Amino acid sequence: MSMTGDYLWDGSGAPDAEIQHLETILGEFRHAERPLVLPVTHNPVAIMKPRGVLQSPWLSRCAAAVMLIALSLGIFFSRRASYNAPGIGPSWNVANLDGNPQIGSQSVWANQTTAKLYVGQTLTTNSSSRATLSEVDLGQIQIDPNSRVRLLRTDLNHKRLQLEVGTIHAAIWAPPGQFVVDTPSAVAIDLGCAYTLQVAPDGSGTIRTTIGWVGFHLNGRDSFIPAGAMCSTRPKVGPGVPYFEDASESLRNALHTFDQAESSSNAASSALSTILSQARPRDGLTLWHLLSRTGGSERAQVYTRFAALVPPPPGVTREGILALDPHMLDLYWNALDLGDISLWRFWEESSDHHATPTPQQILMKKATLLKKTQ
Repeated sequence: MSMTGDYLWDGSGAPDAEIQHLETILGEFRHAERPLVLPVTHNPVAIMKPRGVLQSPWLSRCAAAVMLIALSLGIFFSRRASYNAPGIGPSWNVANLDGNPQIGSQSVWANQTTAKLYVGQTLTTNSSSRATLSEVDLGQIQIDPNSRVRLLRTDLNHKRLQLEVGTIHAAIWAPPGQFVVDTPSAVAIDLGCAYTLQVAPDGSGTIRTTIGWVGFHLNGRDSFIPAGAMCSTRPKVGPGVPYFEDASESLRNALHTFDQAESSSNAASSALSTILSQARPRDGLTLWHLLSRTGGSERAQVYTRFAALVPPPPGVTREGILALDPHMLDLYWNALDLGDISLWRFWEESSDHHATPTPQQILMKKATLLKKTQ
């Protein structure tokens, strides 16, 4: 840039091209000699608005952008604050067992007596904290360290949590089918029980039942886990085949291989042979589930071994089981004496998958099943 200093001082001398370009751009803001004219208005705010600023399209656009950003930030922070703020309506009680559990960004202190978890809020525990959730008509859920639990729904007949990660221990005295827990890879439906449910960071999970039984469900794939049994689940696959924890180590290892292997692969076939050879009458639980997880000659092998360990009840035939007749499968399940499957079928067939059967409805369902086998 080369020019005489006189141009910058009084406009004389040789101008520089870049300076002239800047003058052209900023020309609209150049001072102009004109009388001050105040607008006729009854709005004092309008009187104070500088005319030059309002007449600049560039500054008007900037002002609009600033207002839009301010409005967006206001909405964002107000929603965030309302999400973490105490809610209204039905809630569950939260108690501190250890450390510093949190509801949203709020801590649940050890001496706090009325902490509440409202629908939509999340209870989080870190590596050194534990908490309990309770509801008068439901039961109690213990939340272990490093867990995230979200309350999705709670009303008279429907209680629903989401376990995103971590471990819960549930002791439920609500009627069967009322309490449901969503996980990334399956839905756990309480059928009158106590159980432990774990979810790993990758979304896989494991459930262990200590009292009663639990249904594990995903996209039509069902597993029933009675007391003393456990079952794993995987994202996009759903629940695996349940087994009793006192089963032989070779059976448990083979079942793990079977669940992980591709259907009809050599690994799956080899694992199935081990499962069948190691099965006890008590392992009819596992064989019953394998009927719907196999096909063709392998299903026939499963049925032969199952029938040898647990004779089929009246109304159940080999042909019907190989064809996966639902009513015969239900009768065979009930013969295991591990829980009345009518409870599950009622939940499964209900419109919202959360209805709770009355005693009369359960009796009607049983009568229907018996009638179809006569």
